[in-house]
Amino acid sequence: MFENFQTRILKGESAEIFVRTAGDGPPLLLLHGYPQTGAMWHELAPKLAEDYSVVVPDLRGYGRSSAPANDEENLAYSKRVMGRDMLALMRALGHERFMVAGHDRGGRVAYRMALDNPDVVTKLAVLDIVPVAEVWERMDAAAALKTYHWPFFAQPHPMPETLIGADPVYFLDHTIASWTKAKDLSAFGEAAMAEYRESFRRPAYVEASCNDYRAGATIDWRLDREDREAGRKIGCPTLALWGAAGIPATGADIVEIWRGWCENVTGQPIDAGHFIVEEAPEVTLAALSHFLRS
Repeated sequence: MFENFQTRILKGESAEIFVRTAGDGPPLLLLHGYPQTGAMWHELAPKLAEDYSVVVPDLRGYGRSSAPANDEENLAYSKRVMGRDMLALMRALGHERFMVAGHDRGGRVAYRMALDNPDVVTKLAVLDIVPVAEVWERMDAAAALKTYHWPFFAQPHPMPETLIGADPVYFLDHTIASWTKAKDLSAFGEAAMAEYRESFRRPAYVEASCNDYRAGATIDWRLDREDREAGRKIGCPTLALWGAAGIPATGADIVEIWRGWCENVTGQPIDAGHFIVEEAPEVTLAALSHFLRS
């Protein structure tokens, strides 16, 4: 994977961040989600690097980045602090302003960066998500059954870690397969799956991923509410892409939800489940490329 990409470890806000880079054009940051690593971009990143300076990190607590200890307020895994990791990373690479596309948890880091740093993020693409506050506040019995992992992972340490740790690879494979349209692992490359499994086998990284969701249930939700109450919106052009067979598609109109958070948003469904980058790479690449060029 990632032929002709350079790899290195750079300092984030308070974590060591593993990153892959390639290309020589406008800077583009690509962020992964749960329970993956930057490897999820292995098909799209080389093609995007033909036109952009592509930066593909592992978020703190995932892959080959470090997994700092959490704190009582879950600040260490807040999307604000994870976004500051990315700001430090991009500045270390010489990029003061940049575009960002994020899937799942990475999408939440991306939109938090756009809210916190409106002069830095020039374009934003959010893949198969709606804002944290919208997920919690719209959750009913049907949504809770589909997104059981949100309240489960957010339970106090070490309950979810202990249960997942009994067979972490089974849990990873089952979770990924259950969120695809096909309900299997056929969309995922062997090398990428090996990287996801390697990360998930480490107890500290299972704990870190739960801390990510603990932050989602506490500090991330609070920050969203504060922005909404203050009338702050994302000012840069925003693209929302989602899987037509994914969980967000079963709720309210996704573009309409994002209009409550963004001044300029467009969007479209992709014929896939949650993992649109790997389930439908060509269609996703075309949609992203059109948005980035426009």
